[in-house]
Amino acid sequence: QLQASGGGLVQAGGSLRLSCAASGRTFSSYAGAWFRQAPGKEREFVAHISRGGSLTYCTDSVKGRFTISRDNAENTVYLQMNTLKPGDTAIYYCAAATKNVRSTQIEDYNYWGQGTLVTVSS
Repeated sequence: QLQASGGGLVQAGGSLRLSCAASGRTFSSYAGAWFRQAPGKEREFVAHISRGGSLTYCTDSVKGRFTISRDNAENTVYLQMNTLKPGDTAIYYCAAATKNVRSTQIEDYNYWGQGTLVTVSS
């Protein structure tokens, strides 16, 4: 089970850190990722991190602003979001994949958290 937290309301230019904690399984056995879904839009990929944390990848729209990381000792994956924009407003979902391959595709992820809402005001 994955539990996402850390969302909230923030002004444009602000920061938030999302956390995704795994229970009942060892997160280090899975690649991790964050997706987001804005109102009226499809769920889209945001960032991916390999099992060991050495390889990360972010979608172009958040590069330089968002950083994905993990602490396998804490069984948690993080998404540090800086310089937030109103366009970042969405429900953010964490996901885990058994395959340790970078993927932006929803169908490649086996487990999903419940989502945490991020609202960025202008």
